Amino acid sequence: MDTRHNRLTVLMLPWLAHGHISPFLELAKKLSKRNFHIYFCSTPVNLPSIREKIHQKDTLSIQLVELHLPSLPELPPRYHTTKGLPPHLMPTLKTAIEMATPAFSNIIKTLNPDLLIYDFLQPWAQEIASSHNIPAVHFYCPGLASCAFILHAALKSSFHDFPFPSIYIREYETPKLKSLLESEANGLKDGDRVVESIKRSSYIVLVKTFVEFEGNYIDYLRDLSGKRVIPVGPLVPDPFEGEEGTQWLDERARASTVFVSFGSEYFLSKEEREEMLNKRI
Repeated sequence: MDTRHNRLTVLMLPWLAHGHISPFLELAKKLSKRNFHIYFCSTPVNLPSIREKIHQKDTLSIQLVELHLPSLPELPPRYHTTKGLPPHLMPTLKTAIEMATPAFSNIIKTLNPDLLIYDFLQPWAQEIASSHNIPAVHFYCPGLASCAFILHAALKSSFHDFPFPSIYIREYETPKLKSLLESEANGLKDGDRVVESIKRSSYIVLVKTFVEFEGNYIDYLRDLSGKRVIPVGPLVPDPFEGEEGTQWLDERARASTVFVSFGSEYFLSKEEREEMLNKRI
């Protein structure tokens, strides 16, 4: 059955990291419930894990699309993701995805979506969409306070004088943050990628937060960018029915559990999870 009839179609392009893919996918699920048909684009190595997170009821309205990166000697297909990627190859991955712009252009031409939603490391995606007369909107999925701080630093050429004193960096932290923002791939610094992604967004910027939590940063980002900033909520994944972790939590007493995060791209084995649960480590 073709579910696209009389529905707006959206092409989504998250960065190749699970910490970005997950909120993009949750946003896709929410949009699909509001009469949108979603094309969710990523590399083949990422798609199996994405497919596992899509409920059966959502498979008709969320369609996965493969984006093939060029073959590079130091970047085989298993490294077309940040999961397990050696840190020194991160600039190579950013370069490779930009080298895939002809393939992405063909995807847009073939699908002809009504809208592109793109991530903050990929301002080039907006240019490609524009060349096909497709509007593009930036979705910033990390913490909004960091986005406001980075944009402030870029536009004011200073890490200081941020209007919210609870967010600041110490002098000894400045070189590390500066190095992070000046990390370069294919002639473009990461800090500039953030700024350009916001600047190129069509009228609005989507952010993963809510007014009650980060309303002051929403207002400041709006003032800095001149864009309407729309919070889409925390985008917490719904647990699958019968999921092992959920069943275990249901058996625990209230306030008896400590949550420990190893990051979005470290996946504990069953044995490691059992060791954690039994307090062996």
